[in-house]
Amino acid sequence: MDKLLALKMFVETVDAKGFSSAARNLSVATSSVTRMVDSLESELGTVLLNRSTRQITVSDAGMAYYMSARKILDSVLDADEQIKDSQDEASGPLRVTVPTTFGSFVIAPHIGRFLHQYPKLDLDLQLSDDITDLFTQRIDLSIRLGSAAPTEELISRPLGQFRRLVVASPEYIKQYGLPQQPADLLHHQCLRFSSQLVWTFLSEDEEQRIPIKGKLKTNNVEVIREVVLSGHGIALLPDWLIQQDINSGQMISLLTSYQVNPNSSSAAISALYLPNHRGSKRVNAFIDFIREIVT
Repeated sequence: MDKLLALKMFVETVDAKGFSSAARNLSVATSSVTRMVDSLESELGTVLLNRSTRQITVSDAGMAYYMSARKILDSVLDADEQIKDSQDEASGPLRVTVPTTFGSFVIAPHIGRFLHQYPKLDLDLQLSDDITDLFTQRIDLSIRLGSAAPTEELISRPLGQFRRLVVASPEYIKQYGLPQQPADLLHHQCLRFSSQLVWTFLSEDEEQRIPIKGKLKTNNVEVIREVVLSGHGIALLPDWLIQQDINSGQMISLLTSYQVNPNSSSAAISALYLPNHRGSKRVNAFIDFIREIVT
């Protein structure tokens, strides 16, 4: 029995919560995974996974073995990555997560150039708005917008800042008028992200908090952008999403003498990675790439 492969299949089965899911993740037959785990249990003389017709659960012995097996696999992977990072050129696999819309609008147009610049890198770019566990999901680097909330187990590196702009289409302004001050928004159709209740405006150290009301709220900024472009409301959107629309005249930036939602930490673009990736050529290559785009 290939012990290292057996450990990998066992750990993946626990992580994926099933033999079939583990097999899909490993691109092997389900029978191969179950057979390997069975062999592992026979060799150890104990039950690692409790099977039923509906699910599998990890036994006490299995959880203890899982923790040890995970450390072994992580050590092997770290050793492989350290060797690759010791080479003159960044090479090997690089798994990165980025926010979905930011990845589509900001990063995707430049990925070809990055791959051309680093031909020995194999990039696995995951677009997700979920907060990813870098350790359990084996993520090398996570790009975050807003407060990165690093912990003692994570390193955070600032990459840049973005601005939030109040915008509307020329058609909307022509029909409903131009707001001259933040309080005027109380009389306009404001499109808001689901979690937004107020927009905060700052001018010469005076803060105004304006309750936002409108017929649309959504958890997707691309939807808000499209509704703004169609002339049906005013929105607060990040500059990286709508700068081209402003440059082309499809949107107008409003109340430009104010800072909107003036919180520097919530407008940050950050990179998060595990301490064992400190000095990694692969990770640093992508960090430099993102910093070049956003600055």
